[in-house]
Amino acid sequence: MCILSLLIRIRCSMFQIMPYKSTFLTTIILFIFCTSCKKELVDQAIYDLVKTAESDLGMVVSAHPLASEVGADIIAKGGTAADAAIATQLALAVVYPRAGNIGGGGFMVYREGNGAVTALDYREKAPAAAHKDMYLDEDGNIIKDLSTKGHLASGVPGTVAGLYATHDKYGRLGFNKLIEPAIQLAENGFKLTKNEAKRLNELKEVFVELNGEDFPFVKASPWKAGDLLIQKALANTLRQIKTKGPNGFYWGQTADYVVEEMQSGNGIITKEDLSSYEASWRTPIHVTYRDYDIYSMSPPSSGGVALGQLTKLLEPMELSQYGFQSVESIHRIVEAERRVYADRAEHLGDSDFYDVPIDLLLDEAYLEERINDFSADSASSSASIVAGDFAMAKESFETTHLSVMDGEGNAASVTTTINASYGSKVWVKGAGFFLNNEMDDFSSKPGTPNMFGLIGAEANKIEAGKRMLSSMTPTIIEKNNQLFMVLGTPGGSTIITSVLQVFLNVVEYGMNISEAVAAKRFHHQWLPDQIMYEKEGNFDADKIKILESMGHKLRAVDHIGTVEAIMVVNDTMIVGAADPRRDDHAAAVRE
Repeated sequence: MCILSLLIRIRCSMFQIMPYKSTFLTTIILFIFCTSCKKELVDQAIYDLVKTAESDLGMVVSAHPLASEVGADIIAKGGTAADAAIATQLALAVVYPRAGNIGGGGFMVYREGNGAVTALDYREKAPAAAHKDMYLDEDGNIIKDLSTKGHLASGVPGTVAGLYATHDKYGRLGFNKLIEPAIQLAENGFKLTKNEAKRLNELKEVFVELNGEDFPFVKASPWKAGDLLIQKALANTLRQIKTKGPNGFYWGQTADYVVEEMQSGNGIITKEDLSSYEASWRTPIHVTYRDYDIYSMSPPSSGGVALGQLTKLLEPMELSQYGFQSVESIHRIVEAERRVYADRAEHLGDSDFYDVPIDLLLDEAYLEERINDFSADSASSSASIVAGDFAMAKESFETTHLSVMDGEGNAASVTTTINASYGSKVWVKGAGFFLNNEMDDFSSKPGTPNMFGLIGAEANKIEAGKRMLSSMTPTIIEKNNQLFMVLGTPGGSTIITSVLQVFLNVVEYGMNISEAVAAKRFHHQWLPDQIMYEKEGNFDADKIKILESMGHKLRAVDHIGTVEAIMVVNDTMIVGAADPRRDDHAAAVRE
């Protein structure tokens, strides 16, 4: 063990802090200067991941330990939850580039200490030249890979606009302080985890196909855990943003780089698309579940509406009487999901372009009608279920989420994405970041599934300037009007059901927040008509046999979602829970 590493571990032990739970500066010093430790860090875990943390000062939970520690350090320096959320997102753009980004977009639900809740939409937009048939051949069939890979797959990025909109409304520290840690991480590099090294090796062929070999994510020998990833071009772009604000991204040199990249690969994003982008403040979806107030994202995310429908459908069923993942509970949750995802396919889209019937979708009489054909003994057929009638009146698994609370009662739930892993796989030369492939989240052809099997309709057709439908479900929950929980997850179409299950695990099945996050999950999305369930969980052979006898089809998968959650316990203690499924990390704020 090198001397610096040893001293840091001793220092952490003296204060009963895990390694890398000290200040962000200490962490940076270790990774930049402790080069003699390289062999040891390769042989051992690269980071000491913390899955459960406690503090009464604040908490940040994200997909990467360095990013979580950046956010916690910002709160310790006097920043708000908004400041920490901004700094964490910027750090994730460097250390978690397969999903963290400045070339994508996202959503935030924010709660102020006084209880006011708002929602920010910085979802990507379709370029002005986009049209509903842009991914179809002359016979009206979808052209393979056109909406998922390469330059034409990208929407206009919204992340930088979202970060500044957040700061303008809720920030306390200067933006320069929030972006500087990300600049240093990009400039000096950070060590890859085993998972990240594996992913880069798997994508080498497509990276080279679209970008050539002269860029930081490709090298001659295979990547391995502990390798240093340096991103000089990204550091320069972040400095442009630091110096010029949003104009450092949407105008000037960075915008020129994006447009040049588009022109090199038949993309359609223009300078006008970039310069006209604006983030939008929205009214969050708000529903109640017994003593709980649930706030989640409104359209163009489907998450809040779908989560609201699910909780309203399930509340009268008293799931606690059946027990966690009993046949009875699974069956009832699946039947609710089946109906809600059918509604999602038909009725949800960008509310700036389509009149989304939110009030009707959440109406109790409507939901009662939707579930009136429920049978406790047999599964419904998805083929027989269509979206509800109002006559009465694959998101990517490489999305990322962060949850933040500070000691003043402010909270941020933020989900961002570039859709697939590393988005469109197009890296903007000169600017140093990947572009999204969010155009696939539109309905390229109504009734035809996207890469995640989600069906869409006219509500989500491609239109110039429109935001594509999302499943992202950043959520904040109050109990008896007090801040109770902040949570969200990546996972494409499984995002909504993962958030639902963690909430139910706590309020119906009595789990603590770490147990609720770690518990195995399942998912149904109407079409395809199957229950996905995580391996090595509670779906044993006998349970599967019973569910199949009821008419359910089942498929085992490796994992569903990676939830980042924070819960307030005993009124003041803040407990962070990072999902054990990946390299996620909970960082407690320390004095």
